[in-house]
Amino acid sequence: MTYAAQNNDPVVPTEQEAKMAGEASRVLAALSTRTELHLELKDEHNKPVDMILPPAIVRMMQRVLTEMSQGKAVTVMPMNAELTTQEAADFLSVSRPFIVKQIEEKIIPHRKVGTHRRISVQDLLNYKRKIDVARHQSLDELTAEAQRLGLGY
Repeated sequence: MTYAAQNNDPVVPTEQEAKMAGEASRVLAALSTRTELHLELKDEHNKPVDMILPPAIVRMMQRVLTEMSQGKAVTVMPMNAELTTQEAADFLSVSRPFIVKQIEEKIIPHRKVGTHRRISVQDLLNYKRKIDVARHQSLDELTAEAQRLGLGY
């Protein structure tokens, strides 16, 4: 089994774990219409232990399993977590200098810890949603223009 993340390190699935994650993801997807998920686990003495998972956890587990089934590393972090500029850059798949520029232009909020900048996950997600909306609007405008010009897309 893969090392269990103690400090929010990403969990990188092995090939076998990715396969298992794919199977588990399909099972959860088939059960996604349920309001909650009832599990029966076995303790160290093989005694059954019942557990009920709320729908939000089931949805999150299914997303995590889907990513892992594709061999992707995953991590779970609380919304109030703070990221370094490098972690924020990695999250958005951009360069650290780009993040620093966005901070200096006051586009992404941050706070200073000594000389280091920290960005809240919530602020980073808000920024990502904002640029995603702008990107979709631009694509819609380009599509409309292409159709108006009869370019066949």
